[in-house]
Amino acid sequence: MQGKRILLIVGGGIAAYKSCELVRLIRKAGGEVTCVLTEGGSHFVTAMTLAALSENPVHTTLWDLKNEVEMGHIQLSRQADLVVVCPATANMLAKMAAGIADDLATTLILATDKPVLAVPAMNVRMWLNAATQANVATLRSRDITVVDPDDGAMACGEYGPGRLPEPPAVLQAIQHALRGPGALTGRHVLVTAGPTHEAIDPVRYIANRSSGLQGFAIAGAAAAAGAKVTLVAGPVDLPTPFGVTRVNVESALQMEAAVEKALPADVAVMVAAVADWRVESAGEPGRKIKKDGSGQPPALTLVENPDILAGLCASPRRPALVVGFAAETHDVIANAQAKRLRKGADWIVANDVSGDVMGGTRNAVQIVTASGIEAIEQAPKDAIAQALIERIARAFD
Repeated sequence: MQGKRILLIVGGGIAAYKSCELVRLIRKAGGEVTCVLTEGGSHFVTAMTLAALSENPVHTTLWDLKNEVEMGHIQLSRQADLVVVCPATANMLAKMAAGIADDLATTLILATDKPVLAVPAMNVRMWLNAATQANVATLRSRDITVVDPDDGAMACGEYGPGRLPEPPAVLQAIQHALRGPGALTGRHVLVTAGPTHEAIDPVRYIANRSSGLQGFAIAGAAAAAGAKVTLVAGPVDLPTPFGVTRVNVESALQMEAAVEKALPADVAVMVAAVADWRVESAGEPGRKIKKDGSGQPPALTLVENPDILAGLCASPRRPALVVGFAAETHDVIANAQAKRLRKGADWIVANDVSGDVMGGTRNAVQIVTASGIEAIEQAPKDAIAQALIERIARAFD
């Protein structure tokens, strides 16, 4: 973001208040912001607020005599590195798709030769309306990036897709749009993350302590490197990294099916902590197992879950590079080396989880390959992910 110039168009709608925090985050990341405040947006935030936060004049009208003598709308549209429309209302998206230029904001969008990023926010029914979806498809076909809105509660009292993503997520989208081609551009990276939950009955399950943090960080780093990323995620409450297609699953059987469906891929990074066993029979469908008064626990017969990593390595659609993870508490390297040979993986990323790694924010790993061992010293999981993705990119080079 350092030195990048962002032209931020603030559309109408209650979500406009989040644009103030977005300006602050862009500035903090090293970017420069010039704001265009639409007539609708001015009902929710003021030009004075945006000017104070951006430390630049705020533009509100196409009919500013001094600016337009100098063709100000053309200059504004060409001087930025990226044009961001946030929030982008249904009306704004419709005008953009139709090529309408009836105010400063829409004229700038039509006149720009720079990338455009639109961040929609609107009522769920407006977002799901066929007209809005057609407009979004039109814009995307013209290489305008349209960020999918979040699901959530809305000011109107309804719930569903249409909520503006939080400012940190919008900043991530802006950074992604500014990066251009990366080291993994054109590659498809498949990542699994989190635990699996194996049902005992409708209210109980077998699980483990995996938080999904490391897998989600790897998926985000791969997307930032330009890859198309499919993230098969177990049951964790984590935001989806920008640019990542997420597939939610619960059990190992569901994860196996989702991995197969996601193929073909160039790279598979299998981070998920898949439960080794599941209950052979989860009892009567829809009924909780009750104590019978005997004082004896119910007999649960466990069966082995599918080995998703080994199955992928043996698949005729095997990715060119398969990276497994080994969460170990002792004999870490020896166990990882044996696992790599047993599963048929190209690499095994070994980590010692005897501390607070599962659920913690830091990690230290060792990459076990046929040619040796590479250590990545303890660091935040985001940094571990970045280092691993760089190593994967070098392997393809």
